[in-house]
Amino acid sequence: MKKLLTLVAAGFFAMALTATTASADAAKGQKIYSKKLKKACGFNGAKFAAKHSQDEWEEIKENGKFADEIKKLCPNANVGKLKKYLDDLYDFSYEYANDSGNVPAC
Repeated sequence: MKKLLTLVAAGFFAMALTATTASADAAKGQKIYSKKLKKACGFNGAKFAAKHSQDEWEEIKENGKFADEIKKLCPNANVGKLKKYLDDLYDFSYEYANDSGNVPAC
């Protein structure tokens, strides 16, 4: 019985870790923008996210054009190095879009 409970507890712990690492995060996206895009863009994250509304950011993401939009807004950015961060950057952009009422601290 003790072995079974240990196994079940380990399973729940593994599921909890998997769920948190698989999801994107607006706060992480904000840090990534500050570290990797702010200098290349020439403006802060608030201006970047406010370039579009939440619906516009969502449409851009659904059409697979998010990386292209970053390149359009920030021509000096190396989008190739940002591929693994695109989900977090999208969450950041969506969370602080011009119609969200939220303002980032970067």
